[in-house]
Amino acid sequence: MLVYLRLLKESFSFAMNALRTNKLRTFLSLLGVTIGIFSIIAVLAAVDSLDRKVKADLSDLDKNTVYLMRFSFGPTEIPQWKREQFPNVTYDEFEYLKKSLNGVDKMAFNLFTRNENIKFEDQTVSQVRVTPTTNEFEGIDGIKIGQGRFFNESESNSGTPVIILGFGVAEGLFVDSNKAIGQKIRLYGQRFSVIGVTEKQGFSTFGDSRDNAVFIPMNFIRRLYGENSDMITPAILIKPEKGVDMEAFKGEITQKLRTYRGVKVTDIDNFFINVLSGFTDLIDGIFTQLNIAGWLIAGFSLLVGGFGIANIMFVSVKERTNLIGIQKSLGAKNRFILFQFLFEAIILSVIGGIIGLLMVWGIAAIVTKVLDFEFVLSTGNIILGTGLAGFIGLISGIIPAISASKLDPVEAIRSGM
Repeated sequence: MLVYLRLLKESFSFAMNALRTNKLRTFLSLLGVTIGIFSIIAVLAAVDSLDRKVKADLSDLDKNTVYLMRFSFGPTEIPQWKREQFPNVTYDEFEYLKKSLNGVDKMAFNLFTRNENIKFEDQTVSQVRVTPTTNEFEGIDGIKIGQGRFFNESESNSGTPVIILGFGVAEGLFVDSNKAIGQKIRLYGQRFSVIGVTEKQGFSTFGDSRDNAVFIPMNFIRRLYGENSDMITPAILIKPEKGVDMEAFKGEITQKLRTYRGVKVTDIDNFFINVLSGFTDLIDGIFTQLNIAGWLIAGFSLLVGGFGIANIMFVSVKERTNLIGIQKSLGAKNRFILFQFLFEAIILSVIGGIIGLLMVWGIAAIVTKVLDFEFVLSTGNIILGTGLAGFIGLISGIIPAISASKLDPVEAIRSGM
């Protein structure tokens, strides 16, 4: 055991000597490994960070939540011209399903509309995402109210001009966002009373976060624009009870809405039942493809890096031929010589990998600070990067190490003179 520890120490010494005496050559040889490890770990860390953020954003949502609307979240075989003929879901349909559908925990009617400017005295926040909805939305979307409250059923049904501000909107409108409750802001040319402010969410993987959003009673918009305005796209959000058979649940939604709309038996559904779990599966598929793309891109750099390590080891063997001969003449066995050069190749490769990991760590720190997005370099990715660098060194150094171990001691000493 002590012999191999001494061997590892000598190999490390030889690797450091190669770095000191042949800086440019060693740097160029390690560059491929550094870039390769940087590429793959950067991609994996980015995908892991995004995946973690997506799961955090969706953590308050039931994955079985249904978005019933005229559009599909994912790819569909229905041609675009036919989809464009689908009617929007209506408030009457929402009320009908709310009364007749079984297995429902909560159901809300939501409107997607354009961004607006919001004013308070001389302060303006631009491009705010307005979400007109019913009071049940709070229990479906998992909105976290930091101050005040969400609007109640009475305010929702009557379309009372009350508003819940996103954290960022409140900060943009008021010098002290803690005093936002009870203030009057202007939206759509009318005054709204602020009754709530959401907790800070930060960066969102799904466009604007709730920090840049406001929530108002949906019936206010219905009264202002009607239901057939091109400015709005309605959706019915349905949160089923726990343990519900989703296929049977979707089948009941389909049957009831087809019956309500009078869709013929021979005609296809003129609506889409989008289940959030299907959307998350789609996101997981995208992340998997990104990981594969990262491995392919990094693979070429690692291949070049492997050739660089092999090259520097062949040169090292040639430079130390005389030393190898002396070691073997003093009794060093073939495996001792083999491990000496193999350890050296691994150490050099791991050094290149560590440099690549340090680059990822630096970028992660900058991105986290600048973009308010937690870019995480996990322990698993650090171990993977280091292990991958060591494996590249092992593969690249095996042939030079074998050639060194098989040298004849007499010939090695003679050729080194």
